Amino acid sequence: MSNLRLNLEEWLAEDWKNIAYESGCMDLLKELSDFLNLEYQQKKVYPSLENIFKAYNACPFQDIRVVILGQDPYHQINQANGLCFSVPEGVVFPPSLKNIDKELQTDLGISLVSGNLLPWANQGVLLINTILTVEDSLPGSHANAGWLSFTKNMLNEINRRKRGVVFMLWGNYAQKLGKDLDSVKHHIIKTAHPSPLSANRGGWFGTKPFSTANSFLNPPIEWA
Repeated sequence: MSNLRLNLEEWLAEDWKNIAYESGCMDLLKELSDFLNLEYQQKKVYPSLENIFKAYNACPFQDIRVVILGQDPYHQINQANGLCFSVPEGVVFPPSLKNIDKELQTDLGISLVSGNLLPWANQGVLLINTILTVEDSLPGSHANAGWLSFTKNMLNEINRRKRGVVFMLWGNYAQKLGKDLDSVKHHIIKTAHPSPLSANRGGWFGTKPFSTANSFLNPPIEWA
């Protein structure tokens, strides 16, 4: 990628680009572009450039019914595909996704057909990570790059402009970021994070987040 000249605006769908503009994020995106231009040239960074905004581009703003908030992308090769907790077709499930699948089995008696969660996005599930990029094998390495402010602005716009969205806040990190969401306008589901470190301490298994979400939705999400 030695000839890469990154402009994040070019990779964001028009509806989300307009929202980013109206929320005052364009200067932030320019700063992120400058930062990532060097990162992608000099280091191994995930996800691939065309997948940075896949979560947003796969779920148009007008279609949002559910928001699932992750932390940052998987940091191992061939895992991150731009949707939080999701992996490309055929990739072995990482531990968090295994625990999501286990809870699906307990909650609804179904299993994931694939680790690629694009079918969720196609039904109006916005699968966003708080931080949209990460350096290989260094989780949290882009935590201070500006993504946190971008994600917070996008959440604020969803909170302000829409009504009846189900926000699934998994873990303290997501719950802290979502603390200002309007619980009168929207449905807030809080659980532990599905990672083994958190899930095995309690607060994930048996919480039935998927059936709870569907109780607010018509038609329900086909989580399998």
